[in-house]
Amino acid sequence: MANSFLIKTLRGTAAVSGLQIATLIGNLSRSSELLTVDIEHEETQAGVRDLSDPAYPALARSLRARRENIRVTIASLEALVQGTPKAA
Repeated sequence: MANSFLIKTLRGTAAVSGLQIATLIGNLSRSSELLTVDIEHEETQAGVRDLSDPAYPALARSLRARRENIRVTIASLEALVQGTPKAA
């Protein structure tokens, strides 16, 4: 005999987890947008937008790496929500 309480609990847990993941994706997306603004500000201050230019700001380069990591994390979380594992 199946325990219906356990099934309801698992469904409730999955729903809460889905909501938490959606909230996390939203927060990470906002962080990515803020990093984009910060990168543009640094590039404007330095007057350099070309990554290959030796005068490109180190802070902007670091922020770009951080933003890319956040975007990869968002993609992984979205794949998790959709039920398809994302290869790294």
